[in-house]
Amino acid sequence: MRSDLVAAVRRFNRTVTQRVGALDDGYMASGRPLAQARLLWEIGPDGAEVAALRARLALDSGYLSRLLRTLEGDGLVTVGPADRVGGDARVRVATLTEAGRTEWSQLDERSDEFAWSILAPLTGQRREQLVTAMAQVERLLVASMVVVGPCPPSDPRARACLRAYARDVARRFDDGFDPALSNPVHDEELVPPAGVLLLATLNSEPVGCGAVKLHPGAPAEIKRVWVADTVRGLGIGRRILGDLERYAATRGWASVRLDTNRNLTEAIAMYHSAGYREIEPYNNEHFAHHWFEKQLQPPPG
Repeated sequence: MRSDLVAAVRRFNRTVTQRVGALDDGYMASGRPLAQARLLWEIGPDGAEVAALRARLALDSGYLSRLLRTLEGDGLVTVGPADRVGGDARVRVATLTEAGRTEWSQLDERSDEFAWSILAPLTGQRREQLVTAMAQVERLLVASMVVVGPCPPSDPRARACLRAYARDVARRFDDGFDPALSNPVHDEELVPPAGVLLLATLNSEPVGCGAVKLHPGAPAEIKRVWVADTVRGLGIGRRILGDLERYAATRGWASVRLDTNRNLTEAIAMYHSAGYREIEPYNNEHFAHHWFEKQLQPPPG
């Protein structure tokens, strides 16, 4: 990693933490540090499951428990089962008290005032520039928070992604999508050594997937690449594709191929830009109109 890039990120982090008041003992004059104020905000008037808060804020469970106990001790939050009558006691929910809702409203108002204090010193054009730059930085930071790694196809998160893939292509294909008409992809083909399924998660929530089948004596085959609308345009699909290619290359495969539908124009553009070339059909996939292949770079060493 280039040292100038690392230095730029560190400089940006120092500027932002100072400007937003992250170092203050009382965030936005709330009388409580940023971590407590942020947690109070995330709980919100509707309440939130503790597990969801932990995933959303990427907090250690012990640290989150300490923050919640502090807010409880201040009379702002109660924590208990989701359904106290016949519910699952393991599902804990944080709920704002009346005092907590009052402080939440004050925090909401102060947040608007603080945002305006950042924009006010700037001219109209510079305000637009700052907000545009903030939106771009936010998108790139979200992209950097996405984690991609192997996942068993039987995992509920993988199942959810594969169902989302089927719904998405059914909406976009000319004649819908019937899995019974498509070449099957069996679970056992997506676990080592036969292949792998990669899952992309953001704050522990699944936002994308992709798989590769390692055919003995034939090119590897990419299957089921899908990205949620919430992270489209962040390069997650390209990242999954690259990871699948490297997975196949490190296991000795020299080439990879795939098929796709003519309506998946973004995917087709991605394959072209990633170095795939169009080839003659190599299978009888009912929903395919294009077939691609790419030569893989052998791993270093």
